[in-house]
Amino acid sequence: MGMLRTAVQAVERATTGPLSGIATPEKWVEDWWTGGVYNSAGVRVDQETAMTYAPYFAGVRVISEDVGGLPLFMYERMERGKQRATQHPLYALLHDAPNDMMGALSFRENLTGHCMNWGRGAAYVITHPRTGVIEELWPLRPDRLHVRARRMGNGKFERWYQYLDDVNGIYANLAPGEVLMVPGVGDNGLGGYSIIELAANSIGLGLATEHYGAKTFDNNSAPGGVLSHPDVVSDEARKRMRADWENYHRGINRAGLMAILEEGVTWTSVGLPNDANQFLETRKLQVTDMSRWLRLPPHMIGDLDRATFSNIEQQQLDYVSMALTSWLTRWEQAIVTQLLLPEERATFFPEHLVDGLLRGDTAARYAAYAIGRQWGWLSANDIRERENMNLVDGGDEYLVPLNMVPAGRSSDGGAARSVVRLARALRGRRSWQARANVAKAWTSKIADADQDVADLEAKKVAYLVEQHLNEDARTYWALADGPRPERSVATFVTALRALYAEDGPIAERMTALWLPLFTSFAADVAGEAAEEVGHEDEIDLSVWAHAYVLAHVGYRLAASFGQLRKIAEESAKDELVRDIIGRLTKWQEERPEQVAEWEGNQMSNAAAREAWKEAGVTTLKWVTQGSKHCPYCTKLDGRTTEIETPFIAKGDEVDGDDGEALTAKRNTFHPPVHPGCNCQVVPVV
Repeated sequence: MGMLRTAVQAVERATTGPLSGIATPEKWVEDWWTGGVYNSAGVRVDQETAMTYAPYFAGVRVISEDVGGLPLFMYERMERGKQRATQHPLYALLHDAPNDMMGALSFRENLTGHCMNWGRGAAYVITHPRTGVIEELWPLRPDRLHVRARRMGNGKFERWYQYLDDVNGIYANLAPGEVLMVPGVGDNGLGGYSIIELAANSIGLGLATEHYGAKTFDNNSAPGGVLSHPDVVSDEARKRMRADWENYHRGINRAGLMAILEEGVTWTSVGLPNDANQFLETRKLQVTDMSRWLRLPPHMIGDLDRATFSNIEQQQLDYVSMALTSWLTRWEQAIVTQLLLPEERATFFPEHLVDGLLRGDTAARYAAYAIGRQWGWLSANDIRERENMNLVDGGDEYLVPLNMVPAGRSSDGGAARSVVRLARALRGRRSWQARANVAKAWTSKIADADQDVADLEAKKVAYLVEQHLNEDARTYWALADGPRPERSVATFVTALRALYAEDGPIAERMTALWLPLFTSFAADVAGEAAEEVGHEDEIDLSVWAHAYVLAHVGYRLAASFGQLRKIAEESAKDELVRDIIGRLTKWQEERPEQVAEWEGNQMSNAAAREAWKEAGVTTLKWVTQGSKHCPYCTKLDGRTTEIETPFIAKGDEVDGDDGEALTAKRNTFHPPVHPGCNCQVVPVV
């Protein structure tokens, strides 16, 4: 009955004006059918009308444009610090373009505006059908996206989505991994508050004030009034007097026209002028009110009444550190929890670059740089990087005052030596990081090369299994030319030994792949190692790299042959083939990454040691890196030794924290000592 009564009353009101049709419905018709958002000002407020209100539009524009305009990078955590993960699939999507029709600014600006207006912003995630790699992100209409929480058992819930687009006939159920949802203020897991709905009264008052001001000008900027006649006036005469008066005086273009009243007609003003209504004060208050709703400094949306040169910079910093940071954090956490795989979250993370908004004035910025430069934690190139300037030769030197020496030490020459040692230490730390970056750049190539070798081994060994061990191959050999080979473990091992011989196909493939790879790798490491100790002459490690490759190829051949022979000789007859194929499959799936990690660290340290020997370095120091190193590496941390003397000699024992000792199987001149070891050697100069 309530809906019917509302409709009947609306019809009765509509009879005094023009009829409403399907093509041109009146506003009351739209409100009745769509529900509308009512407020105390009597003005409809929704996501469309609110954006026509200048203070609210300005606030949404400021926040969404700033969020979209800030660079968003994907980073990779290092042992110390971080580096941009430019090879990660999300890097280009978040920093450059999420799809073929939008740039990163437009995409993130769009979703941030949706967060503010609807309480959530959402995008459709398109992944590669086979690899699962995210390839595109497309914005979704939040008013057509319905979020549902589904119980997955044991108190666990997941978000699922329904996208209902009646206009284009799209009806889809979307799984959690198919949608990126950035929540608005007050998120409960399904979405946040719509600022428009919460601020409907404030926005409605602002819209009503604007409407009132516009109608005032439409009525000649004067309050309404009454025409009085001393006698009784007929309906026809009354209508004619009203029409004549409005024709002469309604509208801004008729302002100031003279009125001639006859037959005793008088004009009486009704209502208050704008100054009595505090019209301008109300409009200013509404701008301030919007800044409260949006958590913005008033000057950001055009209210400069209380802004001064002394406080506007601080207000800008407060805006970045308080209002904007919360929106940036929502974006970053949504990316981490919804776009990154669980195993990636410990290594990769997104972060906005806000330094440009926090720079402050030039004088204060340069004063801070001067302090950092003077006391030695900033170099000239560090400063130039922050100022978006090109690096200069010699700009990596760190300086400290000459009187900065430990207490009790004389300053006659000791200070200068202290400065030299500090500069070398700082340069060494940067060079160690540079060597680590070089190693990281080569690991993917090492993994690809070992994958090729593992695939070849699987093919060749599987053929030997078929030839010597698989009883199901009788039909093949019955049809083949020549005598049928003998089937036994012994003949399989003999064929296996030939396969893994030093002149066999596995050795040939490994040498062909590894020799150019490790030669180039060693050259890059040698350059960084020479720079670390200030050695200017070129160091050629090509001969050493050739010997290194041959030695490691021989070790790999022996290790692979030994594992397969042990399986062949010890496995049960009915499990023999399965065990061998299982080992080959494991090599294909796991070994490339393991070899890349091991060789990346080993080559980095081994090549650096060779380069330092040519540069005249006589002493090395063991530096343990990372938080997950073993107790044996902890015992080695800080140990120094002559460059020709091993840190651990063959047969030595290194005690662990649990009392157990690790016995060295070889002379260890450099890390790693075990899989996963990230330790490094550095020169003592």
